[in-house]
Amino acid sequence: MKFSGIRHRFRPWFIAWITAMWCLLMGEVTVANLVGGLLVGLFVVLALPLPKMPISGVKVSWGKLVLFMLHWTWDLFHASLKVGWLAVRPQEPPKTAILELPMRLDSEFILSLAVSLYNLQPGGTVTDIDIANRMLTIHILDAASEAEIEKEVANVAQLEASMIEIFERSHP
Repeated sequence: MKFSGIRHRFRPWFIAWITAMWCLLMGEVTVANLVGGLLVGLFVVLALPLPKMPISGVKVSWGKLVLFMLHWTWDLFHASLKVGWLAVRPQEPPKTAILELPMRLDSEFILSLAVSLYNLQPGGTVTDIDIANRMLTIHILDAASEAEIEKEVANVAQLEASMIEIFERSHP
């Protein structure tokens, strides 16, 4: 039996991260929670290995990333209020729509990050990703007018532009 694969899969920072998340989930830092978190982390890393993400060549513009995250947090707050209002307003539920939109990001890592950021925002969800053609299928909650649909298309285009500006700016 070869154990070289285990050494290759052992990621101490990932185990530490899982341990910290475990303690946050449990609500307190105790010896039992630390040991439990370490055991969960070891199990996840060794028994359920994740594939390596292709992140070579990715350079980050940290200032732009910080500005983007501040703007994204503001959008999160605004979208939460909008979806909350759609839920309690005294009208019919809004029309929804399914859109197919291009996402021209070279890196699969950055594409997955963009999809995650979009899915965390209330009001829209990526339902399918066509990796080969770089197309996203998106379900939007509020498609009551053509203006709302165009606004969502513009939001996805802005997310794409931000990801390129933050991460892929070094590519020719």
